[in-house]
Amino acid sequence: MFALIAVLVIFMFRNGKKRQKAMQELQDGLRPGAEVMLQSGIYGTIESVDAEENRVTVHSGTSSLVVHRNAVGQIISPAETVAEPAADIAPDDDPEFGERVAEDAAAQASAQSDAPEAPAAEAAADEAAPGADGDVKPSGDKA
Repeated sequence: MFALIAVLVIFMFRNGKKRQKAMQELQDGLRPGAEVMLQSGIYGTIESVDAEENRVTVHSGTSSLVVHRNAVGQIISPAETVAEPAADIAPDDDPEFGERVAEDAAAQASAQSDAPEAPAAEAAADEAAPGADGDVKPSGDKA
């Protein structure tokens, strides 16, 4: 009996949160240019929104109505949002995991230029080195 009451209480809180989220999405979508339907059934287009006074000016046909924000029942078609230029946002310059940073690459390039080695010696060392799977790579010479 107690478990049944607990389940009912949980569902009541869950439904309340869903309604609050839906109402918040509706209020966030109230922008000039959005086509809305008022709770009284009047269709119109939002002209302006006054957040301080909780008023919305809706243009319907040849008249304009000033209504409370909560009088908007649903948004029929949302206002088109203008994309702001992304030039103000700094690009993500962080290196990926395992990626070498430009300073490391410059240090490696200077180390290679300071210690000249014979290319043949490097190639022989690379051929004799074991591969990623632990096997020795075959050499170019055939016996």
